[in-house]
Amino acid sequence: MSLHPSGLRGRLRTALVLLPLLPLLTGLTACGSGEGSPPVAGALASPAPADDPVAGVRAVESIAALLPAEVRKAGSVRLGGSVGSPPSAYYPNGQDKPPAGQDIDIAAAVAKVLGLKLERQDASFETILPALGSGKYDVGTGNFGVTTERLKSVDFVTYINDGQGFAVKTGNTTLTGQVSDLTQLCGLTIGTGAGTTFEKTLTAKKEVCAAAGKKPYEVKVFSEPGAVTTALQQGRIDVVMSTINGLRHQAAQPAAQTTFLGEYHRLDVGFAFKKGSPLTPAFQAAVNELIKDGTYARILKKWGTTPSAIDTSQINPAEHT
Repeated sequence: MSLHPSGLRGRLRTALVLLPLLPLLTGLTACGSGEGSPPVAGALASPAPADDPVAGVRAVESIAALLPAEVRKAGSVRLGGSVGSPPSAYYPNGQDKPPAGQDIDIAAAVAKVLGLKLERQDASFETILPALGSGKYDVGTGNFGVTTERLKSVDFVTYINDGQGFAVKTGNTTLTGQVSDLTQLCGLTIGTGAGTTFEKTLTAKKEVCAAAGKKPYEVKVFSEPGAVTTALQQGRIDVVMSTINGLRHQAAQPAAQTTFLGEYHRLDVGFAFKKGSPLTPAFQAAVNELIKDGTYARILKKWGTTPSAIDTSQINPAEHT
């Protein structure tokens, strides 16, 4: 893999096409549903918190020294980042303005510790991991959960613990409590994002309903911002499967009219790299430095994700079972 960033300099930031996470909001500026459905009425872009815990972060020479010499000389790395929904990453002021979110802040803070500039390119969730293998990006972000399957081709440096959960439209009486077994979903229509761990989990375990003598659940996959939320509000799906933090954050917004049903399966989330990337030790050390100096805790407090904090960053931990 070539780590030099010059190949992407001057390219325009790509338009966001596919999103991995259920958006909190369905009416983002200049962002409509590609499924032909209108955004939910009254859903407004959530403003980003004003505090900036990244501002005071400084380079740490001993950690920057862990970088390959060619990267230090270039002074930058290419980051492919998926923008989906708060609190992870979203567009609080429209797609023509910079994204904000927990992932944005953590990546920016890590880059500062390493003395690097991030050459960020917004990209579709499904394209990022393959693009790491081809050398298009040096690092990827997109709330990527660490799974056994992904570990076969991607290296991870963890920075938070998130995972899978479910939500329904507020007032729904079909599902009223935590989903701990997928047989609770039998006979229902579930909406989720394309190319995600959620889609793979639902597809891989679809036979559980037949084994229980129940009607199978149906999975509808969406790839456009707002489409999942719109489908839920319009009754075209019964339940949504997405990230724990995203669904919890969404349910706290009255305009979303959703109810979070709790956690189903926890996953570590991390920066993604091509297998064997020499960048992982430096990124791990940078995350641990942010944990040590308190910046990490301040970022998570800013975005309301403190319960998902990790004690230490790991390289390629085993998937939670």
